[in-house]
Amino acid sequence: MTGTSVDLLPIADGPTTRRTLVRLLRRSRFRTLLALGLSVAATVVGLFVPPLLGRIVDVVIDGGSTSEIDSLAAGLLIAAVAQAVLSAIAIVRVASLGEHVLANVREDVVERVLHLPLADVEAAGMGDVVARVSGDVDAVSDATREAIPELVGAGLTIGLTVIGLGILDWRLALAGFAVAPIQLLATRWYLRRSSPVYAAERVALGRRTGSVTEVIAGASTVTALGLGAARSADVADRSAEANELALSAARVRTRFFGRLNGAEFTGLATVIAVGFFTVRADAISVGTATAGALYFHRLFNPFNSLLGLLDTAQDATAAFARLVGVLETPAPIERDEAEEPVDGSVSLRAVEFEYETGHPVLHDVHIDVADRSQTAIVGESGAGKTTVARLVTGIDTPSSGDVEIGRIDHRRLDRARWRHTVNLLTQDAHVFSGTIADNLRLVAPDATDTELRGALEVVDAAGWVDRLDDGLDTEVGDGGRELSPVEASQLALARVNLSSARVVVFDEATAEAGSAASRQLDAALDAVAEGRTSIVIAHRLAQARGADSIVVLERGRVVESGAHEELVSTDGRYASLWNDWHRSRPTD
Repeated sequence: MTGTSVDLLPIADGPTTRRTLVRLLRRSRFRTLLALGLSVAATVVGLFVPPLLGRIVDVVIDGGSTSEIDSLAAGLLIAAVAQAVLSAIAIVRVASLGEHVLANVREDVVERVLHLPLADVEAAGMGDVVARVSGDVDAVSDATREAIPELVGAGLTIGLTVIGLGILDWRLALAGFAVAPIQLLATRWYLRRSSPVYAAERVALGRRTGSVTEVIAGASTVTALGLGAARSADVADRSAEANELALSAARVRTRFFGRLNGAEFTGLATVIAVGFFTVRADAISVGTATAGALYFHRLFNPFNSLLGLLDTAQDATAAFARLVGVLETPAPIERDEAEEPVDGSVSLRAVEFEYETGHPVLHDVHIDVADRSQTAIVGESGAGKTTVARLVTGIDTPSSGDVEIGRIDHRRLDRARWRHTVNLLTQDAHVFSGTIADNLRLVAPDATDTELRGALEVVDAAGWVDRLDDGLDTEVGDGGRELSPVEASQLALARVNLSSARVVVFDEATAEAGSAASRQLDAALDAVAEGRTSIVIAHRLAQARGADSIVVLERGRVVESGAHEELVSTDGRYASLWNDWHRSRPTD
């Protein structure tokens, strides 16, 4: 495995890519054998055409009967029809095989990405991930539908035609092989120059996608901070890099085809010359020489297709290597017999955390959250609140210190168990494409409609869902009914309510709600948290007021902790924050 950039997910090397392809084909053994068998049959039938034409030439020269010519012509017609039918079926079967394998790859890649640590995916950048599951999949898909069937047919035609030429006459075959060194040298030259270019182009396309994605996703921030010119320049630089690599590939490809054309004319002239002299020496008939020339000429199109499609194959191979790179990325080991958290308690002990850049975020943090209690974490922006949420949910791991979930240290807690024990709900409540019921059943596939409505009632969302024409079957998300921020948050809260999580972390989950809706969502949050351990990253201090305990962070350190009334009475940091906030929001 090799990585081209510390920011990107790995890219598989050649041997790993080939082993993965073989493994995927073995998973579709019947489809593979059927496609290969039909392709071989179509090619073998086509080999009868040149000898039949050569035989017609000999019959005409020898003054044979028209009935014999008619019989040979009928044979030609049968061979042509049979080849056309078999070729059409073979192309469909090869394309079907490719699409089936690609579907498996796409599913495996998405599954692996979902099981990778989120911190690794974020470090790679969403652009890299999106480019792989979209652009790279598209490149392989295009090759699967168009290039691979033609490559398989061309390869078989070349191999079997060379055998047929050898059977026809060894001297004609030797003449045809005279061109092989030119073609091999041209192909070697092309592969050595094009492979690095195509690999670099795929990486550059991923960077360009990442740059564009980040600009679109953060458009409001870019506009607010006046970063439009800088971000546009970055996109332009990434695009220029990708365009220059595409032009480099085109220049290499053009020079390659020039060499191939020269090889074709040289080879055909050699075969015709050898045929002329062997006929003159009465070693072979004119028809045999004609068949030999036709065999060699028959190689033009498949050979050009084979080598010309190296362009598409190189692009698809580079894209496939990036997909395999994701498949080969080690995922955290999930044990079948993982330790079960004793309860829903959460503890952070002497926790330190810093990013790879060396920027420290948390310093000697001690936090204890009792089972089935609610703890609010407050502090100014940049105090480290979200980092605590990421540590508790297992997205990040501490640089030092211990994080315990249900009295089980994070080093001994299986990640699958961790994900089922701890849920994270952020202010970005994502609505998946599908029905409302589909969105809810993501966490409870076997839930009945009654159970779904019960979860919606808990978060005070059953009313507006029932008023919809299709109720739970209403299509939402991309292409469906657009949900308001409040409705999307309620749907996300209902999902959490249906889950089996003992611990729920609300990272400013209701921060986007207006003042009128904030109380409604806070009530829904409290209802979902009932009977669970909850940690609330409080954007509004009204959320902290009702918590069992409050932790105040400042510059990555715990400066205060206790209940609301206790902290307000001590006239400390929390009291100052509370008084400032309360004066600015007298109606809350």
